[in-house]
Amino acid sequence: MSSKFSDVDEYGFQRPADFDYGSYEEIMSEYLKVLTRRQMQWEKYMRSHELTMSRALKRYVRKGVPAHLRGIVWMKTSGASAARASAPSLYRNLLFEQHDEDVVDMIKIDLPRTFPNNIFFPDVQSQLFNILVAYAHLNKDVGYCQGLNYIAGLLLIVTKDEEGTFWLLRHIVEVIAPNYHTKSMSGLIVDIGVLNELLKVRVPDVHAHTKMLGLPWAVIVTKWFICLFAEVLPTETVLRIWDCLFAEGYKILFRVSVTLIMRHRDTLMATEDISQLANVFREMLQSAMVTNCHEFMSSIFTIPGNIRRRDIESLRTQVVVQEDIKGVIC
Repeated sequence: MSSKFSDVDEYGFQRPADFDYGSYEEIMSEYLKVLTRRQMQWEKYMRSHELTMSRALKRYVRKGVPAHLRGIVWMKTSGASAARASAPSLYRNLLFEQHDEDVVDMIKIDLPRTFPNNIFFPDVQSQLFNILVAYAHLNKDVGYCQGLNYIAGLLLIVTKDEEGTFWLLRHIVEVIAPNYHTKSMSGLIVDIGVLNELLKVRVPDVHAHTKMLGLPWAVIVTKWFICLFAEVLPTETVLRIWDCLFAEGYKILFRVSVTLIMRHRDTLMATEDISQLANVFREMLQSAMVTNCHEFMSSIFTIPGNIRRRDIESLRTQVVVQEDIKGVIC
């Protein structure tokens, strides 16, 4: 192991035993320069600009938000800050309501399972409980769904703001990923169908090969979407994705997914059976390619070509959900 890096990352997550410190050191030697440069540019930008969406702000967000500014930038660019200001007592009032005992019990069971490899998590576990219980009470159609604990937990670790995390979680569940976390998961099922159509056009050979080997897209990407890549990709890469998700919305989920598959095209096409294919999908999520978050995030805006909001909306109305997709998720 390189002595330059701890076996715990800056967000408190334990690095895996097989972590490639050599590749990481090579990546970070360049990325630390990028971070220093971006921090100076962000501080200059914020001295003279409001955090309202503009072409310039979108460009800044795509190049990465400094860690210490993420809370405020996410709140402002998503609209969660305005929503919070419009109902300043909502969160505290929700905490004092009578909560569904079954939901409370489910949350209590999941809390110890959330980020067991994070050294900071024990300190915020009670705050996460409050957030999940409050949101479940507010949105009874969703209640509590596994996956929300990872999203809210990571939001809390990054922002260190309990009430802000509640509002960001609400934005994710109701705006970025609507109907992903309901009992029917209808929005998730439709968007897996949308991704299927995008891949059919952009990488038809991989699409056909994956279908031939018999691995449904729902098996591959359900966790990608339902956790917004938390617990899927390296932490800093997830946070760079979330920078863009809060600013630009759900189209970023499709850009990331299509890029992951397009950039691993040759490896995927070389597989000969479903086991090999599944292994490639697992390995590519921790590869040097995705660990190099700055280069990877740059590539999601070039490699897939145009993936516009109106294109996704059109596909959502057209897609016919296959019964085998329903069966895997439900």
